[in-house]
Amino acid sequence: MGSKKVRVGIVGVGNCASSLVQGLSFYRHAKSNEPIPGLMHADLGGYHVDDIEIVCAFDVARSKVGRDVAEAIYAAPNNTFRFADALTTGVRVERGPTLDGIGKYLRDEIEEAPEPVANVSEILRDSNADVLVSYLPVGSEEATCFYAECALEAGCAFVNCIPVFIASRPEWRRRFEQRGLPLVGDDIKSQVGATI
Repeated sequence: MGSKKVRVGIVGVGNCASSLVQGLSFYRHAKSNEPIPGLMHADLGGYHVDDIEIVCAFDVARSKVGRDVAEAIYAAPNNTFRFADALTTGVRVERGPTLDGIGKYLRDEIEEAPEPVANVSEILRDSNADVLVSYLPVGSEEATCFYAECALEAGCAFVNCIPVFIASRPEWRRRFEQRGLPLVGDDIKSQVGATI
């Protein structure tokens, strides 16, 4: 069991984020020495599932902004199967910038939150986030670059879960390497259910 929490920020509180947050609640007491259906490793590199803590989250939808992450993951238009009751996090979903971050199929489904856009880099720093995981809709290139830049400014690792080229571009890799920060991606989303 790790002695330190892995403090995670989430960009895009959609279906994939819902599965992550539910999974953290569902597997928090998993025993590392027993087979666990649906989870390859409860303990990885000395860190247990229970060591992962959501510390901030960003979205643009009126139905999610201002709510606890544990509530926002069930808000429309999310429709992920509910397999666990997510534990209240005490973390309020903040209003992120829209940029190109609403997928073309959801443009008519999502009402944007009226709240002012939060200072993402400042929130990442203030929450002591270690990692920023981006679950933006596919094609959100401008928004992905924005959040990658915020991760750099705040000193966070960045996990890019969509096929926008960040980790595969030498200039981004070089910038994260220079700061000693992990950069993971691109396109983790396609592996959920497809490869694992």
